[in-house]
Amino acid sequence: MKTVPRSSLGALLRFLDQLELAKIAYRLERIRDSIMVVVAVPGERWEVEFFDDGQVEIERFFSTGTIEGDDVLDRLVTEHSD
Repeated sequence: MKTVPRSSLGALLRFLDQLELAKIAYRLERIRDSIMVVVAVPGERWEVEFFDDGQVEIERFFSTGTIEGDDVLDRLVTEHSD
């Protein structure tokens, strides 16, 4: 059973303490109606959003390990432009 934190600020601060104790770098962003903690660790990126109602959403992105050269930059920009 998932427990809801008493306050979203408290949950956010506890998570930041965990990251700092583990010496994991992060950055904070304001996204939608939340504070997002963006974490990059080897092979992964996490986006952890803390909402005012106590809800926490976590999205994880995994690397395939493929390293590409600058020759793919034009293609990437073209594929993802409006």
